[in-house]
Amino acid sequence: QVQLVESGGGLVQAGGSLRLSCAASGRTFSSLAMGWFRQAPGKERDFVTAISWSGGSTYYADSVKGRFIISRDNTKNTVYLQMNSLKPEDTALYYCAAMRSVTFTPRTARNARDYDYWGQGTQVTVSS
Repeated sequence: QVQLVESGGGLVQAGGSLRLSCAASGRTFSSLAMGWFRQAPGKERDFVTAISWSGGSTYYADSVKGRFIISRDNTKNTVYLQMNSLKPEDTALYYCAAMRSVTFTPRTARNARDYDYWGQGTQVTVSS
């Protein structure tokens, strides 16, 4: 029983920045690895980035590496996605997801099917 609520989405011009937040409740946040996925209209849900419970391990999709940064603040039960140098192809509904830490590996971090909890998403639109 974990509830995830994303926020921070919106409209931004190409080259701009946006910061998404995901607030978790219902379970000890520090016991969960966290990830961000995104889905554009007519496309599959794709991995964006993930972070271990301690913040010591992070993983990024090649398409966002060097532009996006995932972080977490366990005192606030919140994970963040800082998005810089945004491109129109970043336009999507962004989902926050959580996974039990015992199942978190470099492989499972990238696989949506391995996550246990999902938020409802926040829309990010990048104009060209």
